[in-house]
Amino acid sequence: MSTRLLVSGTLSNGAELILQGEQARYLGRVLRSRVGDPVQVFNSDDGEWSALIENISKNTVTLRVEERNETATESPLKIHFVQGISRGERMDFVVQKATELGIKRLSPVLTHHGVVKFDQQRAEKRRRHWQQIANSASEQCGRTRPPLVDAPIALNSWFGAKDSVDSTELILKPGANVQLASFAPPATKICLLIGPEGGLSEREYEDANIAGFQAVALGPRILRTETAALAAMTIAQSCWGDL
Repeated sequence: MSTRLLVSGTLSNGAELILQGEQARYLGRVLRSRVGDPVQVFNSDDGEWSALIENISKNTVTLRVEERNETATESPLKIHFVQGISRGERMDFVVQKATELGIKRLSPVLTHHGVVKFDQQRAEKRRRHWQQIANSASEQCGRTRPPLVDAPIALNSWFGAKDSVDSTELILKPGANVQLASFAPPATKICLLIGPEGGLSEREYEDANIAGFQAVALGPRILRTETAALAAMTIAQSCWGDL
């Protein structure tokens, strides 16, 4: 299987792409690619295309785009995933796996019991970091439209600014009377809200209820935040998506 890369710029038959920075170093130094080697390139607007390496220099790799590939890797289920920010590798893991499971959008939120705190500068740095993880996961799993990663904000601020688009809005809550798997299919899209490792406060559950979220459970056991995220998205894709 040839390498897949998310690229900027318009993709069309015969187009020339000049890769620099990390992508050029990855092809030239890590993979030790050669002129004539195949590469798959994609972006959200133009889909996936086959390309060939035309030239390799010290700092750049030039590709020649050849033909468009028909793909069907994007889920028909629109999942907007709202995740209480957890520590370091846990959050990175969730972003990666959520991308593989087909989410369309990720909104990281700061919560009362969350142990992670940001100033504005660091928040934007983390957003870029998580977006890169999502982009890399899309390259690996065959997606052509990486999910959008929003800038981290406080959960109560997110409630006040959230889209008014009609959707099924669910919040995971241990002990809830309704199981996620038994919920009615969403009419348009599904928004899943999951707390961090410290869970959500009662005030946050109340705010979610006022904002239109319905509480659902995954089962009788208390799951870690990263386990709950993967389980919830897998159930949703299995019931209403493409798993």
